[in-house]
Amino acid sequence: CGRRTAREVAEMRVLVTAVKKANLVDSLNSAKGITVFAPANAAFEKIPSATLNGVLNNNDQLTKVLTYHVVAGRLSPDQLAGTHKTLEGQDLTVAGSGTAFTVNGNSSVVCGNVQTENATVYIVDTVLMPRG
Repeated sequence: CGRRTAREVAEMRVLVTAVKKANLVDSLNSAKGITVFAPANAAFEKIPSATLNGVLNNNDQLTKVLTYHVVAGRLSPDQLAGTHKTLEGQDLTVAGSGTAFTVNGNSSVVCGNVQTENATVYIVDTVLMPRG
C-alpha cells in the first residue's frame, strides 16, 4: 500500500477521536503485540450519523465496538485468514490471501501489515460491529 498507508493513517482522525473518548489510548498503547483492524474515516462515514453519534456518546458501547477491532498477537498476512478472538470477547473472521482480505464478509482490508511499536495494523473500509 506504500503511499496509501501514509494517507490512510493520516485520515484516521475519527478513530483516534473515538479511542480517546473511550479512554483506551493508554491500554492500547501499552498492549504488547496486538493486531488492530483500524477503520479509516470513510468507514465511519458509512454509518448513519444518528447511529454513529449514539455510539460515540455511549462509552460502554463505544468501548465494545473499538475493542472488537483488536486481536491479541501480531498477525502477519500469512496468519490473517481464519477466526480470531477479539479483546471485546467475540470472534471475527478474516478470509482471503495475499493482499486481498475481507473481515466478517463485509469489510475489506485496504492497506495491511503496517507495523507500529506494539501492533500490526490492517486498515479496513467498514467499521466492524460486534453482535449484541
